[in-house]
Amino acid sequence: MAVLGRLCFFCLVLAACGAAAAENDFHFSIVGDRTGSAVPGVYEQVWREIERLGPDFIVNVGDTIEGQTLGRPREEWEELSAFWRRFGLRQYFTPGNHDIWSPDSLVLYRRYTARPTMYSFTWQNAYFAVLDNSRTLDLPEEQYRFLEADLRKHRDFEPKFVFFHKPFWIAFLKVGSGSFPLHRIAVRHRVTYVVSGHTHTFDRMERDGVGYLIVGSSGGALRGDSEAEGSLERGHFYHHIRGHVRGASVRLTVKELDAPAGKGRVFDATGWPLSAGRAAADGR
Repeated sequence: MAVLGRLCFFCLVLAACGAAAAENDFHFSIVGDRTGSAVPGVYEQVWREIERLGPDFIVNVGDTIEGQTLGRPREEWEELSAFWRRFGLRQYFTPGNHDIWSPDSLVLYRRYTARPTMYSFTWQNAYFAVLDNSRTLDLPEEQYRFLEADLRKHRDFEPKFVFFHKPFWIAFLKVGSGSFPLHRIAVRHRVTYVVSGHTHTFDRMERDGVGYLIVGSSGGALRGDSEAEGSLERGHFYHHIRGHVRGASVRLTVKELDAPAGKGRVFDATGWPLSAGRAAADGR
């Protein structure tokens, strides 16, 4: 009986350690598009602000280099690699259409990011998937297969995030439809957030408990007419996002850049577009 008692005690200790290991409490940052007519100095300011926050890691939403016919891909990757080394922050990359557009650019992307174009990682008990629609609009079928199988393997992880560059889901959600493969997978496997970039405009939608987020510009030119530039209400402002994961809960805080690139306004992403956005704009 004494041996059995010790065994039970040991099992209880292991279970307690497992529960503790599964508990989330960490911060991360999300960086929006750097390019698409990059504005000098903005991306650099984003990184300086993020460094002061001290995140456990960074996830970007793609379009890291100018690439395509507009840039010098190899030189851009070299310059950015030297820039990132100064900060020493772990970064997970999402491929954008400015990053990958040809076989040669794919080779460069893999070499300088040291990441595949489709992968997942876990942090504590949270799950993150990164997919690739840099050369397509929707996600290719093999990526849906990968995502569903990988989510099934990580069924006990919570919360769950899925990142890819182009937000093709906008068209479905704006007409009130959840009838598309990504959403069905997200609902089935309790995905918390789907995160994209590409539009240089902040926006947020929700359907069936799944949050859909567009991270706007972290350096790429703001889009829209001159009146919209710098407009918080229209989503046209330079920013980055700080995520705090505690247990299964997620808080995403949108941080507009301080001067000179912005006004330093801060708001909770779940309050978008009216309550928190207007309160931040009014300085409350």
